[in-house]
Amino acid sequence: MLELFGAASCPHTREMREWLEWRGRDFAEYDVEADRIAFARLRELTGGQSMVPVLVEDGKVIQSGWQGFGCVIHHA
Repeated sequence: MLELFGAASCPHTREMREWLEWRGRDFAEYDVEADRIAFARLRELTGGQSMVPVLVEDGKVIQSGWQGFGCVIHHA
């Protein structure tokens, strides 16, 4: 199972989503800006990272960022 951790405000999330859709891949998507539980899970999976997008497969990070770019998410 693929999981995409991203943010609505991050254009690189959209680019990764479009690439996954173009490839016909099924995935679950989480907006870590809107969902604090998803943000906590992202940080757990990545060892504290708060950059998106992050692609996870079977509980393991397989890609961080999109073509060398990403957005840092901050929660108060």
